[in-house]
Amino acid sequence: MNEKSMKAVLLGSVALVGGLGAIVAARAASPDQPIARTASDPALVWSACPDFMPAGCALSVLHGDPTKPNADLFFKVPGGAKVPVHRHTSAERMVLVAGELEVTFVGEPPTVLTPGTYTYGPANRAHGGKCLSSSPCILFIAYEAPV
Repeated sequence: MNEKSMKAVLLGSVALVGGLGAIVAARAASPDQPIARTASDPALVWSACPDFMPAGCALSVLHGDPTKPNADLFFKVPGGAKVPVHRHTSAERMVLVAGELEVTFVGEPPTVLTPGTYTYGPANRAHGGKCLSSSPCILFIAYEAPV
Protein backbone atom coordinates (compact mmCIF):
# COMPACT_ATOMS: atom_id res chain seq x y z
CA MET A 1 0.00 0.00 0.00
CA ASN A 2 1.49 3.38 -0.97
CA GLU A 3 1.74 6.44 1.30
CA LYS A 4 -1.30 8.15 -0.27
CA SER A 5 -3.44 5.04 0.31
CA MET A 6 -2.23 4.74 3.91
CA LYS A 7 -3.19 8.38 4.58
CA ALA A 8 -6.67 7.78 3.12
CA VAL A 9 -7.13 4.70 5.33
CA LEU A 10 -5.99 6.62 8.42
CA LEU A 11 -8.35 9.54 7.70
CA GLY A 12 -11.19 7.10 7.10
CA SER A 13 -10.51 5.39 10.43
CA VAL A 14 -10.56 8.72 12.28
CA ALA A 15 -13.88 9.61 10.60
CA LEU A 16 -15.34 6.21 11.53
CA VAL A 17 -14.52 6.71 15.21
CA GLY A 18 -16.16 10.15 15.16
CA GLY A 19 -19.22 8.76 13.40
CA LEU A 20 -19.63 5.92 15.90
CA GLY A 21 -19.43 8.41 18.76
CA ALA A 22 -22.34 10.33 17.22
CA ILE A 23 -24.35 7.12 16.88
CA VAL A 24 -23.88 6.28 20.56
CA ALA A 25 -24.91 9.83 21.51
CA ALA A 26 -28.09 9.51 19.39
CA ARG A 27 -28.98 6.10 20.83
CA ALA A 28 -31.30 5.97 23.84
CA ALA A 29 -29.53 4.73 26.97
CA SER A 30 -30.83 1.41 28.24
CA PRO A 31 -29.81 -0.88 31.08
CA ASP A 32 -27.71 -3.94 30.34
CA GLN A 33 -30.40 -6.55 29.71
CA PRO A 34 -31.05 -9.39 27.29
CA ILE A 35 -32.29 -8.31 23.86
CA ALA A 36 -33.21 -9.90 20.54
CA ARG A 37 -33.26 -7.88 17.31
CA THR A 38 -33.62 -8.50 13.60
CA ALA A 39 -32.28 -6.11 11.00
CA SER A 40 -35.87 -5.10 10.16
CA ASP A 41 -36.84 -4.37 13.80
CA PRO A 42 -38.65 -0.99 13.89
CA ALA A 43 -37.10 -0.32 17.32
CA LEU A 44 -33.61 -0.05 15.81
CA VAL A 45 -32.08 3.41 15.65
CA TRP A 46 -30.18 3.79 12.36
CA SER A 47 -27.62 6.56 11.96
CA ALA A 48 -25.68 7.68 8.90
CA CYS A 49 -22.20 6.30 8.38
CA PRO A 50 -19.15 8.59 8.30
CA ASP A 51 -18.78 10.69 5.13
CA PHE A 52 -16.15 8.43 3.53
CA MET A 53 -18.70 5.58 3.35
CA PRO A 54 -21.18 5.30 0.45
CA ALA A 55 -24.38 7.35 0.39
CA GLY A 56 -27.22 5.48 2.08
CA CYS A 57 -24.89 3.61 4.45
CA ALA A 58 -26.28 3.24 7.99
CA LEU A 59 -25.20 1.86 11.37
CA SER A 60 -27.29 0.68 14.30
CA VAL A 61 -25.64 0.01 17.66
CA LEU A 62 -27.24 -3.11 19.11
CA HIS A 63 -25.34 -3.42 22.37
CA GLY A 64 -22.57 -1.55 24.12
CA ASP A 65 -20.64 1.52 23.08
CA PRO A 66 -18.25 1.29 20.10
CA THR A 67 -15.80 3.58 21.91
CA LYS A 68 -15.50 0.86 24.62
CA PRO A 69 -14.75 -2.90 24.43
CA ASN A 70 -17.36 -5.43 23.25
CA ALA A 71 -19.83 -3.49 21.11
CA ASP A 72 -22.22 -5.02 18.57
CA LEU A 73 -23.84 -3.29 15.62
CA PHE A 74 -25.55 -3.71 12.28
CA PHE A 75 -23.82 -2.14 9.26
CA LYS A 76 -26.03 -1.58 6.19
CA VAL A 77 -25.01 -0.50 2.69
CA PRO A 78 -27.25 -0.10 -0.37
CA GLY A 79 -27.23 -2.72 -3.11
CA GLY A 80 -24.31 -2.22 -5.49
CA ALA A 81 -22.48 0.12 -3.09
CA LYS A 82 -18.70 -0.04 -2.68
CA VAL A 83 -17.20 0.12 0.81
CA PRO A 84 -13.86 1.95 0.59
CA VAL A 85 -10.69 0.47 2.01
CA HIS A 86 -10.44 1.26 5.72
CA ARG A 87 -9.24 -0.30 8.96
CA HIS A 88 -10.35 -0.62 12.60
CA THR A 89 -8.42 -0.49 15.84
CA SER A 90 -10.35 -3.58 16.93
CA ALA A 91 -10.66 -7.04 15.52
CA GLU A 92 -14.17 -7.66 14.21
CA ARG A 93 -16.32 -10.77 14.07
CA MET A 94 -18.93 -10.50 11.33
CA VAL A 95 -21.96 -12.45 10.09
CA LEU A 96 -23.81 -11.37 6.96
CA VAL A 97 -27.53 -11.01 7.72
CA ALA A 98 -28.85 -9.96 4.30
CA GLY A 99 -27.63 -9.52 0.73
CA GLU A 100 -24.42 -10.76 -0.86
CA LEU A 101 -21.23 -8.96 0.15
CA GLU A 102 -17.74 -9.24 -1.29
CA VAL A 103 -15.06 -8.49 1.33
CA THR A 104 -11.40 -7.99 0.43
CA PHE A 105 -8.58 -7.73 2.95
CA VAL A 106 -5.59 -6.00 1.34
CA GLY A 107 -3.17 -8.67 0.10
CA GLU A 108 -5.80 -11.44 0.18
CA PRO A 109 -8.24 -12.70 -2.46
CA PRO A 110 -11.85 -11.46 -2.15
CA THR A 111 -14.36 -13.52 -0.18
CA VAL A 112 -18.06 -13.50 -1.05
CA LEU A 113 -20.36 -13.62 1.98
CA THR A 114 -23.94 -14.87 1.77
CA PRO A 115 -26.47 -14.72 4.64
CA GLY A 116 -25.20 -16.68 7.61
CA THR A 117 -21.53 -16.53 6.55
CA TYR A 118 -19.07 -15.71 9.34
CA THR A 119 -15.80 -13.89 8.78
CA TYR A 120 -13.11 -12.54 11.07
CA GLY A 121 -11.14 -9.36 10.48
CA PRO A 122 -7.92 -8.79 12.46
CA ALA A 123 -7.35 -5.41 14.08
CA ASN A 124 -5.64 -2.78 11.90
CA ARG A 125 -6.03 -4.91 8.74
CA ALA A 126 -7.04 -2.76 5.75
CA HIS A 127 -10.16 -4.03 3.99
CA GLY A 128 -13.03 -2.92 1.77
CA GLY A 129 -15.94 -4.47 -0.05
CA LYS A 130 -18.88 -4.27 -2.37
CA CYS A 131 -22.54 -5.17 -1.91
CA LEU A 132 -23.06 -7.51 -4.87
CA SER A 133 -26.82 -7.79 -4.43
CA SER A 134 -29.40 -5.27 -5.68
CA SER A 135 -30.96 -5.18 -2.20
CA PRO A 136 -29.05 -3.77 0.80
CA CYS A 137 -26.29 -5.77 2.47
CA ILE A 138 -26.58 -5.93 6.24
CA LEU A 139 -23.66 -7.14 8.30
CA PHE A 140 -23.67 -7.92 12.03
CA ILE A 141 -20.32 -6.82 13.53
CA ALA A 142 -18.97 -7.56 17.01
CA TYR A 143 -15.97 -5.46 18.00
CA GLU A 144 -13.59 -6.76 20.68
CA ALA A 145 -11.92 -3.46 21.54
CA PRO A 146 -12.87 0.22 21.21
CA VAL A 147 -13.21 1.38 17.61
